[in-house]
Amino acid sequence: MPNSKPAEVAAPMIVMERVEKWYGAFQALHDINMTVRSGERIVLCGPSGSGKSTLIRCINHLETYQKGEIRVGGIVLGDRPKAIDAIRREVGMVFQQFNLFPHLTVLQNCMLAPVRATGISKSEAEDRARGLLERVKISEQASKYPAQLSGGQQQRVAIARALCMQPKVMLFDEPTSALDPEMVKEVLDTMISLADDGMTMICVTHEMGFARQVADRVIFMASGAIVEEAPPAEFFTDPRHARTRKFLGEILRK
Repeated sequence: MPNSKPAEVAAPMIVMERVEKWYGAFQALHDINMTVRSGERIVLCGPSGSGKSTLIRCINHLETYQKGEIRVGGIVLGDRPKAIDAIRREVGMVFQQFNLFPHLTVLQNCMLAPVRATGISKSEAEDRARGLLERVKISEQASKYPAQLSGGQQQRVAIARALCMQPKVMLFDEPTSALDPEMVKEVLDTMISLADDGMTMICVTHEMGFARQVADRVIFMASGAIVEEAPPAEFFTDPRHARTRKFLGEILRK
C-alpha cells in the first residue's frame, strides 16, 4: 500500500527531539526522538504504561512536557497559546472513549468545532459534516444522539468529527480497545481508508493485523522509551530486542 509520495523524501510533519516528561517524581517519557514525515503511517505499540498515549497527547498539548522540543508542520509547540491553537487546528485526535457530546446529535457533534474554531458558516460546516459522515458510512445516523448508536458507530462519528477540522495529521489513542470484537473491523476499515488517502497518522493500538497492513513503521515502547522501530516486515519477523520479542510473543498468542 505505497504512499503517493515516498515517506523517505516527504517533508517532516512531526519532529520530537529529546522529549522528556514527568508526573511528579515519575518519569513517563525518556529522551523521545521521533520524526514522522508527511503521509507516513506510524503504529505505536507496547505494554500498558509504556508511555504510548502520553507521547501522542504531548503532540497536541493535551499533556505538557518538561524537556525537549516538539514541532508540528514547522510550528514549535511550547506554552504559547497561539502556537498551541495553530497546532491543534492541524492535528485531529480520536480517543478510546469517543468523547462525543451526549446532548448533541451526530451532525451537531461534527459541526461544532469547525464553526467555533474556524468561523465557517453553519451551512458550510453542515455540508462538510454530511460529506464526512458519508465517507465513514454512517450518514443515515446524522440526526441521532450518541447514546442511540453502537460503540463502533460512535467511534466512526468521532473520526468524522476530527476530520471536519481538515487536519493534516490524525492521532488515534487505542481507538478500538473499548469496542466489542464485532465492532472493531468497521472502525479499522475506516482508518485503512484514511491511510489509503495518504493521511499522516500515528496510531496507538494492539491491533497487529492493522499494523502489518497499514503502517510504514512500527514503534515499540517500554518504560517510557522507544526501544525499537522498523518497517512491519522487519518488526514482526526479525525483532532485534528481547523486550520486543517478549511483547510480540504475548500479544500474537491472544
